[in-house]
Amino acid sequence: MGMLAVQSLRNTLMGTTLTAVITILVVVSLAALINNAYSATHTFSSAIFGSQSPMIFALKYGSAALALSISFLCSSMAIAFLIDANFLINASGDHEFSSSSSEHTHSIFEKGFVLALISNRMLCITFPVLLWMLGPIPACLSSMALVWGLYGLDFAGKLAKSNKQSIS
Repeated sequence: MGMLAVQSLRNTLMGTTLTAVITILVVVSLAALINNAYSATHTFSSAIFGSQSPMIFALKYGSAALALSISFLCSSMAIAFLIDANFLINASGDHEFSSSSSEHTHSIFEKGFVLALISNRMLCITFPVLLWMLGPIPACLSSMALVWGLYGLDFAGKLAKSNKQSIS
């Protein structure tokens, strides 16, 4: 597997750990805000902030907390799979293993990367949900920014080619 696999594994582990830490911090801050949320709803009585009824307010906090919890769960599982893949890569370097153990290592490696990707995407999806608490306009703007940002992450090659063509 070599140096590229180890570096990819290390980078993904660091990113996934950062995602898990950010997720827990936001969940804890949401829990702290929930205590003061109902007493401060009268300050958000403008139409810009959208509906602030207790049912909608609970829906907003609940959906954000659920998305963050899913992100943390996927992040924790990704860390576990990536650490297992690390052990399997190191073990395969010492001895000659069969092709089935190599396939198993590849499967564990891939599961870790997929769970890290899901965790990252769930954390990204949470930000428009959090801004939904401030009203529909910030939620709409952040959703558009999220689509643009995720397009840049997922299709980086296309953006790089278009930038090179515009520079020439």
